[in-house]
Amino acid sequence: MNLEEYFSRTGYKGSTEKQDLETLTDIFQHHIRAVPFENLSIHCGEKITLELEHVYNKIVRRKRGGWCMENNQLLGWVLKSLGYDTSFLGAYVFNPHQNAYATLMTHLVVKVVIDGKAYVVDGGFGVSYQMWQPMELVSGKDQPQAPGVFRFTEKNGVWYLEKMRRKQYIPNQSFSNSDLLEKKECRKVYMFSLEPRTVEDFRSQCAYLQTSPDSLFTKKSICALQTTDGFRALIGWTLTETTYNYKENMDLVEFVTLEDEEVEKTLKEKFNITLERKLVPINVKGSYTI
Repeated sequence: MNLEEYFSRTGYKGSTEKQDLETLTDIFQHHIRAVPFENLSIHCGEKITLELEHVYNKIVRRKRGGWCMENNQLLGWVLKSLGYDTSFLGAYVFNPHQNAYATLMTHLVVKVVIDGKAYVVDGGFGVSYQMWQPMELVSGKDQPQAPGVFRFTEKNGVWYLEKMRRKQYIPNQSFSNSDLLEKKECRKVYMFSLEPRTVEDFRSQCAYLQTSPDSLFTKKSICALQTTDGFRALIGWTLTETTYNYKENMDLVEFVTLEDEEVEKTLKEKFNITLERKLVPINVKGSYTI
């Protein structure tokens, strides 16, 4: 494993000498625009493991993506190797269909401290809830970014992340009531504490998420990638391409339904992913919004 190979994968060509916020942001943005958030292994007969070398080989050498435990573990390793003060935190994801936070700690994020200021770096959430810049860990402060306005709120030692989105323009009106569309303008994303975590804290959850019939990730095949002006996502056979601020305070959300034979080609052309095994797409309704 080496940093040069990782940076070749993400296309980052900037300096790595300064451990400052500007460098961190640049490295982070190259990651989320090159490495998809995806769970395709589950749906093509591969097992997702959390050993760092396996994650490195999958994302860097095989040019795949991963979910939060893979993406953020790799990011954490990169940043630590560069000299950043990093640690892992564990979060409980909000389920909009149940209107409740998960009872399992399934989301791994990275905390980075620069000049005494703490930031959350999360390269593993995907779709419109993917932050584009490290977020300062302060309560009650609106932090506007291209995807929308993010905000942390702290109550009794528990931190909550929420996001305010723009209005949406959907040209294909047959998708205007899609269960994939987020209907609320303000959406809870996840909650977490500042207790440091290790990858070991996520091993049982990693197994559960890829095997349980109750897991979102066994019900949907997901691949999402951030672009320079929005994101694209393939969920089951539904390809979505979103352009942020397409008009004043308006995001453009374009939907198309793919045929079986178009899925593999779309993964290659839109996400730069070539699978070694046959993908079986799935999209059980509910539990996930973009």
